[in-house]
Amino acid sequence: MGPLASKGLIGAVALLTAMAVLIAACSKSERGPKLGKRVIPLGQPVPKGGGHYKVGNPYQINGRWYRPKEVRSYDRVGVASWYGELFHGRHTANGEIYDMTALTAAHPTLPLPVYAKVTNLANGRSLVVRVNDRGPYAHDRIIDMSQRSAQILGFERQGTARVRVTYLGKAPLNGDDSYERRYLANQRWSRQYAANKARKPRPRAVASVPARKPRTATVARTPRVQPRPMTVATVSRTLPTAADGLIFVQAGSFRSRESAYAVKQRLASLGSAYVFPAEVSGQIFYRVRLGPYQSRAAAAGTLDRVRAAGSPGARIVRN
Repeated sequence: MGPLASKGLIGAVALLTAMAVLIAACSKSERGPKLGKRVIPLGQPVPKGGGHYKVGNPYQINGRWYRPKEVRSYDRVGVASWYGELFHGRHTANGEIYDMTALTAAHPTLPLPVYAKVTNLANGRSLVVRVNDRGPYAHDRIIDMSQRSAQILGFERQGTARVRVTYLGKAPLNGDDSYERRYLANQRWSRQYAANKARKPRPRAVASVPARKPRTATVARTPRVQPRPMTVATVSRTLPTAADGLIFVQAGSFRSRESAYAVKQRLASLGSAYVFPAEVSGQIFYRVRLGPYQSRAAAAGTLDRVRAAGSPGARIVRN
């Protein structure tokens, strides 16, 4: 082999090596977030507290820097999202264990744990949450609520809501949630909801029947509205479960939750659309599915419409 050929071969190898490094770097930057080990099985009670107080050092996610600090005047309006079963029973950023049925939230920069007041600007509902985790990391999101918190604020089904987040102060390390529950129980809309459920229609007098002393109806006392410990099986869910064994049309699977919800919104006119988080090899994927259907034949018509609507890779799956 001549000198020129040798130099050409060396240059080609160097070029291929550089390209491999670049591709590896790109793949790493696009990789979905890693999940920690689930330390509390689904359906088992989650212990409260157990973490430590932290502010944290500046960190970078997807090319964007976040600088945690305590800002007592923090009061911002933005978009809230929520996270649920996929993260349930895993450690939060300050060492606690995430409970999707508790009044908690994740924030990219506030100290942990702290109290924050969150108000849904669409319906005026507000509650106090314990911020004990980091996230979310979409540019238009300012807080990630627990599933229970999203249910109470009324945006679980939509996935996101425009909210106001106000910093209140440090939360106790022992996980005591009595303050959050008292605040919720004292909300006017919460009390009105309880009163409406307890209200009974008055009996009508019938002319053809002799008037008799009405019997006193036994009305169960309505408890104050507040989150209570629940197992996964007792949590009200809007997503069909794997146990249903039903058939869906899957429009796609995405590493970005934002991309998944954009597709869900685009396909909403074609039927009931859901975003199913799934863990694959320790990474999070968000599957957009329509349904459920009782048979593949029933799903076939929706499959054609989903493909025509811009999701050519859509397919029929059984959950």
